[in-house]
This record gives sequence, structure tokens and C-alpha cells, in this order.
Amino acid sequence: MTMTSSPRALALVGMPGAGKTLCAKHLEARGYFQFRFGGIVVGEVVHRGWAITPENERIVREEFRANEGMDSIARRALPHLKIALQTHHAIAIDGLYSFSEYKTLHHELGADMIVVAIISARALRYQRLASRTERPLTAQEAETRDYQEIEALEKGGPIAIADYTLLNDGEPHQLLNALDGLIDQLGFKP
Repeated sequence: MTMTSSPRALALVGMPGAGKTLCAKHLEARGYFQFRFGGIVVGEVVHRGWAITPENERIVREEFRANEGMDSIARRALPHLKIALQTHHAIAIDGLYSFSEYKTLHHELGADMIVVAIISARALRYQRLASRTERPLTAQEAETRDYQEIEALEKGGPIAIADYTLLNDGEPHQLLNALDGLIDQLGFKP
């Protein structure tokens, strides 16, 4: 596929611990503008003077959606993404959550959007979540978060409708090599 003249967005989706942030940081290192949807939630937690914990993030995430709709994070992100698209031919979005967010971005972003699902076995995701230095989760916390994200946040929709799927069941460099191959195939240039 050749590079198009219209701006493009690569949205990374997947369950916690699948490898979305690893991929997003890799793309950022390659020169892409990268925007983490979870940063909006963390920013609000900090603004409220709360500790950054999975529980406080959950409270804010669910409160935004209850008060502003299931696409609230996408609506809050849109101004930042549109500004980035004025100076970047392609951007990366880390952590598109709900199907409502997907539909909002699809219709309002003003860029071709390609959704890439990063998937991994649940046990492996839980191992990664337990061993990460930032916001680690026990297996029980990880399972609870999975259920909350699937049931309360419509998280399955964007994963199910993804244009491409990358399996993350090995070493990090294997996932990043697969990602590089995909973006090269798609003609994505920062």
C-alpha cells in the first residue's frame, strides 16, 4: 500500500498488559506523535490531588463516561489529536477504549484511522501487569480490571473491529519488529 496524502492515525487497542504502551513508545521513538488516552484520566486524578492508583483511575474513567458519555475520553482527546495532525502526517493513539470512542474518532478525527489490536494470552498479560514498575496489578486486580473494561467501558468493540492484529506472546523485540513490518507495509511515515 502506498502512502496517502490524507493524514492518518494508528490506534492501538488491547487489554491491559497486552503491549499497547510498548508499541506506542516505540512509535514515538521513531518520530510519530503519540497520544495516550489514559493520560487524560491520570491528569484528572492529579488535578483532584489524588494518588495515582488503579482504583482512582477507575473512578475517574467511569465518572467521565457516566457524566459525559461513553466517548468522553475521545472527545477530550480530539482537540489534541487535531492539532497534532496539522503538523504530523501520521499519529499514534495509545489506548482507545470504547466502541463509542472508536465511532467518534472514525467520524470526527479528520484522518484515516487504522486500528491495530495487540493481543496476548491472559496469563501472560497478568504476569506483565504484576511485574511492571508503574501501576502494578495483582492477578486478582488485573482480572477485576479486565471485567470492568469489558463490561463497563465497551472495550471489546475496538478490539473486535481492528483492521490488524499483532500477537504479543514472545519477547518485546518480536512485537516491535512485527509492528515495524506492519507500518512499513501500510506506508506510515511520521
